[in-house]
Amino acid sequence: MAAILPLRALQMGIDTHQEPVVFIRADSEVCRAEGFIANTRILVCVQERSLIATLNVVTNEVLPARHIGFSRIAWERLALSGDEAVTVRHAPVLHSMSAVRKKMYGNTLSKREMNDIIADISQHRYSDMQIAAFLTACVERLDTGEVTALTQAMVDSGKRLTWPDRLQLVDKHCIGGIPGNRTTPIVVAIASAAGLIMAKTSSRAITSPAGTADTMEVLTRVHLDLADIQATVRRANACLAWGGAVNLSPADDMLIRIERALDIDGTGQMVASVLSKKIAAGSTHALIDIPVGPTAKVRSQHDAESMAHLFETVGRTLQLQVRCLITEGVEAIGYGIGPAQEAKDVLTVLQCQPGAPADLRERALFLTAHLLNMAGQGELPETTTLARELLQSGRAWAQFQRICEAQGGLKPIPEAVCSLQLGARRSGTLLAMDNRRLARLAKLAGAPNSPAAGLRLHAKLGQALAMGQPLFTLYADSQGELDYAADYYAHNHDLFMIGESP
Repeated sequence: MAAILPLRALQMGIDTHQEPVVFIRADSEVCRAEGFIANTRILVCVQERSLIATLNVVTNEVLPARHIGFSRIAWERLALSGDEAVTVRHAPVLHSMSAVRKKMYGNTLSKREMNDIIADISQHRYSDMQIAAFLTACVERLDTGEVTALTQAMVDSGKRLTWPDRLQLVDKHCIGGIPGNRTTPIVVAIASAAGLIMAKTSSRAITSPAGTADTMEVLTRVHLDLADIQATVRRANACLAWGGAVNLSPADDMLIRIERALDIDGTGQMVASVLSKKIAAGSTHALIDIPVGPTAKVRSQHDAESMAHLFETVGRTLQLQVRCLITEGVEAIGYGIGPAQEAKDVLTVLQCQPGAPADLRERALFLTAHLLNMAGQGELPETTTLARELLQSGRAWAQFQRICEAQGGLKPIPEAVCSLQLGARRSGTLLAMDNRRLARLAKLAGAPNSPAAGLRLHAKLGQALAMGQPLFTLYADSQGELDYAADYYAHNHDLFMIGESP
């Protein structure tokens, strides 16, 4: 039988995000000979390069005969230029998927099984559907040993930052769930002004309207490679970079992308995600902020204490000193929600402006005091005084500017194209706000994909309001997004609860 000729590579110009997809005609002799059907996982080879991709079968009108089409990410990963000879065959069997199925039935995974799963994910052997299967099988079903194994496997999947021996590196992370809680840039500025070393790598938003990396990208360059991070830290004692740019725990970035699509953030995966990034960055100490509130990510004191215990236990096993602080999470922190609006709040605090949000300032000072205490800078009363002095003296603001200059310079904050101010529907006291739906409101306006989108609060809990008094302003980059968010608010009257004080 005559051999099947190779197919010729063609760029389709289709964005399939991070999942490689290839396109072959339904009448292709390759499809018939190999028995390929839509969604088959196939091994695509070009000279010495190869990748596993998902097959989409197309009609004759879409693709010339004897050609294979590539999505953008598949084209980039194979470094194609056009018309290369391409061969395809069935992808090798993924033995680690048997461990995923094992977890689906509630069984415990061994360290070896967890390693195999994460190795395959980090090598792009899993489809998005297979990653989703792993994540959903693990939601709230990982024991301490599995979380430890997952953390170590994610560290081993990527690069690690190396520093001089015995150098103390501190880090800080908030588990999220409270809109506007953008304390990290302030904490890093104050702590590094005190002499601490902070190689801070942060994630983009998963289920929130902004992550620290999203907010910092409004202010400066965050896409730093490993050499950039080390150079910035040498120059300014700290950096505020996007962790996804430096291949630290790359499997975690793939998991986060699917978690964002599924809108899930399981405890075990979250602990492994946070600690793997800290360990890979070379941190020796990590402070974890766990807000608790009726509409926060963590709803009860018991759940917060269980999470804190898991963080500390896994950290201790992997030689990372972890301290968890359980904080109040009943309302949004600051006034801004969304990258640009949160960046404005950060600058007003660092610049000690009169209108700076007091809750954001005090929360950042509280966290910084604990970080300084962890690093041996004194007892808590002393470190609390030191943190406040560094902020009020302007040294923290000068330090923040130094960090931004080392990363490429401060940028002007973008302004939204459209805005809409909305008022209180009745007179009374602002008694409560729903953090989850408030975050969704900002996301519907376009945050974080549109950095200028989001909202700005004009009232805090306990404040007396007159009917019609400004409650918040929505910001969007298109009228359609603004109307979409406003319509959501119109159908969620109880997002803000206004009534008589008890």
